[in-house]
Amino acid sequence: MDLLKLSVKIEQMLVRQNLRGMARLLPHLNAGSYVRAATFITKCKGVVLIGTGFPVGDSFETDGPVGAIVLYRLFEKLGATPLLCCGEPLFSALKADYSCLQLAVNSDGAAEFARQSLQQFSPELIISIERPGLAADGRYYNMRGLDISARCANFDVFFQQAACPTIAIGDGGNEIGMGNINEAVSQLAITPSVTCCDELLLADVSNWAAYGLVALVSKLKEAETGFGWLIDCQPAELLQYLVERGCVDGVTGLASITEDSLPPEHAMQLIQDLQQLCFKNNNLQEKP
Repeated sequence: MDLLKLSVKIEQMLVRQNLRGMARLLPHLNAGSYVRAATFITKCKGVVLIGTGFPVGDSFETDGPVGAIVLYRLFEKLGATPLLCCGEPLFSALKADYSCLQLAVNSDGAAEFARQSLQQFSPELIISIERPGLAADGRYYNMRGLDISARCANFDVFFQQAACPTIAIGDGGNEIGMGNINEAVSQLAITPSVTCCDELLLADVSNWAAYGLVALVSKLKEAETGFGWLIDCQPAELLQYLVERGCVDGVTGLASITEDSLPPEHAMQLIQDLQQLCFKNNNLQEKP
């Protein structure tokens, strides 16, 4: 199977539950978005900025940070230098274990901070995974249409000023990157984001996009003698790690090891299906 066909199968697999209408949006993207994004990733040897963190009350949701950590670890394997970009309280929850850049919440100086940060780090790639994106009125809204601007840090300005490729991941329509297909997203029952990116990736749960990227990067790099790096992904452990540090489920608002109300078994099934698709002769449970 060539990489484009494989990417298309993965893109369809990532929206097969169609929890929030992403299967309806997929035809509006050019086929091969995941393999194009994976190719960007494999070329990175320098700094990569990974923005995540969607406010839920006084906390942040579990969807987004899990995938960001999965990608962070992937870039480390590839020899790049990842940096998680997030506001409080997620920044304090992660900074002891990961290199982080703190984004100021509800700051008037976001554009200047982005300019200085881009000059300082000269990133080779910028990724956003489940970060709120600015709506047409310059405000941020959650899935229920509530204005959450007072709790949001602005990562959109990094995309607006970037001199490197940008990848955005979303699952609902109000995330950074959805401006690429604004007309289609506007048909959903949501206040859409208008912020654009170079490559938009869709998923039923944003975290899950990271597993699709890991699968394709593994194919591109022929990682671990054909088993791929999917074998290292542990959704339940990462969800537990985040909940212990104050994150909550974005749908239920509960401090539970779920993502968008779904238990980690859903992510594990997806990982197993990706492993079967990409490495058919190997068993996910067996390490070489």
